[in-house]
Amino acid sequence: MRKRLIPGSTGRVRPMSLIGDPVLHTPCESVTDFGPELKGLVEDMFATMYAARGVGLAANQVGLGLRVFVYDCPDDDDVRHLGHVVNPTLVTVDGMTFRGPEGCLSLPGLEAGTERHDLAVVEGVTWDGAPVRVEGTGFFARCLQHECDHLEGVVYADRVTGWRRKRLLRSVRRAPWAPAALPPQPPLPQVH
Repeated sequence: MRKRLIPGSTGRVRPMSLIGDPVLHTPCESVTDFGPELKGLVEDMFATMYAARGVGLAANQVGLGLRVFVYDCPDDDDVRHLGHVVNPTLVTVDGMTFRGPEGCLSLPGLEAGTERHDLAVVEGVTWDGAPVRVEGTGFFARCLQHECDHLEGVVYADRVTGWRRKRLLRSVRRAPWAPAALPPQPPLPQVH
């Protein structure tokens, strides 16, 4: 018998923001109000992520410009990583850089080869303010970098270059959910 609830089991599925929505292209604000409302947001984000069959979700993907993300993601050894981070900071990216297929719930059904580091470390807090440090390698490192990018107003399509970017944007324009216009590509944040 489980002693605690499955993340998202008390949450509600929220509408997804799609590429082109200004909330996805604006850096998110730090969370300052911790408590039941934030806990409810985290539950809703898990419910939304699971309903969309994702492995990570940032708050701006459900229309809120707050620095929060959730994840339920395997690494390359198929070890499951489950949790959330509030006010995350990507403190380390290291290791080899790999171009691998990457998708996003805000660009449903599409993916493109995107370069990411093989190691990522994120520090922040939980919904109740407890410190948290999350380390990821392989696919999970990709997930952590992807979600931290979201909170800076960057979608993975902004990192795709050359013919891959042209092909991806052509697919976005042809998608049934396509926005009327895509925003210009913002400059990428620098990680130290």
